[in-house]
Amino acid sequence: MDFRSTFETLKDKATDLAQAGVAQSKRLAEIAKLKTANMAEEDAIKKAYIEIGKLYYAEQGATPDGAYAAACEKITASKAVIETNNERIAELKQPGDPEPEVQVEAEAVEPATEIKAEAAPEETPAQPEEKQD
Repeated sequence: MDFRSTFETLKDKATDLAQAGVAQSKRLAEIAKLKTANMAEEDAIKKAYIEIGKLYYAEQGATPDGAYAAACEKITASKAVIETNNERIAELKQPGDPEPEVQVEAEAVEPATEIKAEAAPEETPAQPEEKQD
């Protein structure tokens, strides 16, 4: 058995494996790059959809067409709630006003430390239950 030829064969196999590994790494890197590009494009699409929705609502929100009516109503209702909340925030921030009345309802709960322990009944051995037919 020739040691030199065995060594050359092993060296060639190692080189082939290394080249295969490099090729696989390049493929995986390109796949990752393409997936990242796809995510960026999907994000651009989502932003465009949002912009279309904003434009439609600005132009047609008061009188939306059939399928858009429910979505426009949700937006209008949410805007009304936001406006009401902002007005209340402004009231609460007024300097010099007395403390705002805050109504909080809470249930009375006994603290755990005040629970009285009852005397434990004497333990009796468990007896099998009799079946009644």
